[in-house]
Amino acid sequence: MNLAITITAFVVALGVLIVIHEYGHYVVARLCGVKVLRFSVGFGRPLWRIRRGRDQTEWVIAALPLGGYVKMLDEHEGPVATEELHRAFNRQSVWRRIAVVVAGP
Repeated sequence: MNLAITITAFVVALGVLIVIHEYGHYVVARLCGVKVLRFSVGFGRPLWRIRRGRDQTEWVIAALPLGGYVKMLDEHEGPVATEELHRAFNRQSVWRRIAVVVAGP
C-alpha cells in the first residue's frame, strides 16, 4: 500500500513540475508572438486532447508522463503559410528565441 501511494505521489508531483515548466515556455512564446501548436504533458499516444484558444492550440495529456513539450510554429518543422511567417519561432529575433527557451522555470 505504501509503495502505491509513493508511486502515485511521485507521478503527481512530477506532472505538476512538468506543467509549470512547460507553461513557462508557452506563456513567453505567446507574449513574443509565436504561434503555439501543441502543449503536451507526457510523450507517446495521447490519452486526452482538446483544442482551445484563438490559435486552436492542442492541449494534450499523453501516455508516458516523463516529460512534456511545447510545439511552436517553425519553418524547420514543415511549410508555414506566408501570412503566418511572422509568428514562426525561427523568424523571431535572437533575444525572443532565447527568452522562450529559458522561460521554463
